Amino acid sequence: MLEHLRPAIVLTVLFTVLTGLAYPFAITGAAQVIAPAAANGSIMERDGKPVGSELIGQAFASDRYFWPRPSAAGANGYDGASSSGSNLGPTAAKLMERIKAEAARYPGPTAVPADAVTASGSGLDPDISPANARRQAGRIAEARGMDVARVEALIEAQTQGRALGFVGEPRVNVLRINLALDAASAAP
Repeated sequence: MLEHLRPAIVLTVLFTVLTGLAYPFAITGAAQVIAPAAANGSIMERDGKPVGSELIGQAFASDRYFWPRPSAAGANGYDGASSSGSNLGPTAAKLMERIKAEAARYPGPTAVPADAVTASGSGLDPDISPANARRQAGRIAEARGMDVARVEALIEAQTQGRALGFVGEPRVNVLRINLALDAASAAP
């Protein structure tokens, strides 16, 4: 019986070491060399202190900042431990109420972009569309006492194009543009 059990134990230990230790250490080491910022969570800093990740959306409610997409992650939104969509269908009354409440935050005659009133699949999307950002420019300029053209220039500078020129949609990272907005407001 020992002659059958011994190879099973040896293989279990061998594969545990290979797949549980060696492989993760090799991949982590390669990631640290190839893309250290991404491997460490794409943490953004202000004055040397971490303020968030450019990969995970967070709540900004002040009129002085760009607002992110609504979040359905967790009870109050933007809960990284509860990443998920709302699972509400297009005919759900609760979804329509939430969309109407979000749309009311964007007064004016122009259309409200879809990403301003709907949550992403994860509930933690860090980006908004350039149209959503431009729709917020007037509110932010007024709240900060800035020229609207200056806020729109920031939007243009922070807009990221499609990956490889054809994958995805143009987008604006909310945390990144809010940090740029603070820097622009502090500058003379």
